[in-house]
Amino acid sequence: MESTQKKSSNIPVRKGDSLRDSYASRIKQIFAFVSMAGFAGSAIFGMVSLFSSGLSSQHQQKQAAVVVSQESLLAAQERGYVGVLQREPLNQTALEGLANVRLEMNNKVGAIEPLEKLVKLNPDRADYKVLLGQAKGK
Repeated sequence: MESTQKKSSNIPVRKGDSLRDSYASRIKQIFAFVSMAGFAGSAIFGMVSLFSSGLSSQHQQKQAAVVVSQESLLAAQERGYVGVLQREPLNQTALEGLANVRLEMNNKVGAIEPLEKLVKLNPDRADYKVLLGQAKGK
């Protein structure tokens, strides 16, 4: 008996070759599956990180817009009070508003002048004296 068989392509094949071929085919299938799973996983991970970074950047932009609008609002209020004080230098409402706006803007040095005027105009108001002392750092 001969230990080789003939396939349809007329190539001699030994009995162990068919087992080896099925084993190699199975390895190729496993490798293809692992490759596809890895590709799918990396694609999903990339899309998730893309969307999460997009959402966080939108959140940061909204926060920046809120901060900018708050600063611009305070600056506009400051300009308004300065304009009123140019026409009416002793307007107590404008002096108080200017001092408060400058304190909100962390401009303690700028708040000293209107607070000093308020203390001179209202020597009995302790709250103006306290704010003036805080602005001067006492």
